[in-house]
Amino acid sequence: MSVAQVFEKFEQNFNPEAAEGMDLVFQFNIEDDQNHHVIVKDGTCKVVEGDHDDPSVTLIMDADTLKGIASGETDGMQAFMSGQLRAEGDMMLATKLGQLFSMG
Repeated sequence: MSVAQVFEKFEQNFNPEAAEGMDLVFQFNIEDDQNHHVIVKDGTCKVVEGDHDDPSVTLIMDADTLKGIASGETDGMQAFMSGQLRAEGDMMLATKLGQLFSMG
């Protein structure tokens, strides 16, 4: 699965009820592939290739870590604790990803 396919899966597995009233931007900096950002606003989700000017939180990882988290093989919290995943900005927002997207 390519990084672009992972982000397509994000859109397909989005939970609009969990996003009611939210206005967030998740920036994904993929160290060995293309960066993307996910805009979650009032129950909608939009995935955009490239960088956002003012993300709510930035998640930094390599493509294998992203694919592992998306497939459910890698636990996001474990990836964070082991240093495979870094976060900048409002780190508590990163914990909302599991509610917003049913992955794996």
